[in-house]
Amino acid sequence: MNEVWFQTLGVTVTPWKLVGYLGVVLFAGRWFVQMWYSRWHGRPVLPTVFWVMSISGSVLLLGYFTFGKNDSVGILSNLFPVWVSGYNLILDLRHKRARRGAVAGKSEAPRGAAAGG
Repeated sequence: MNEVWFQTLGVTVTPWKLVGYLGVVLFAGRWFVQMWYSRWHGRPVLPTVFWVMSISGSVLLLGYFTFGKNDSVGILSNLFPVWVSGYNLILDLRHKRARRGAVAGKSEAPRGAAAGG
């Protein structure tokens, strides 16, 4: 995947570079998504898609730096964020699941209380 596909404006494009570019777009683009959600809600918000974009971008960049470039600095700089983002995604999903369960439990409690009383 290191064969040159084309060159333009002094930039050589290979399949691995396209993987790297996509990773950068996802990893950097997550901040624009976060800004849009925050504007929409009128307060700072980190939506679930922020963590998904973080993980996806980090994994793509890890692939690029590991196989396309063999760059240990790039590998290390993307290895840490993928684990932190994964942990935060798990926490986010657990929190949403617990909140859905609490809302479902509250809406069912009055029916049970009325039927039992």
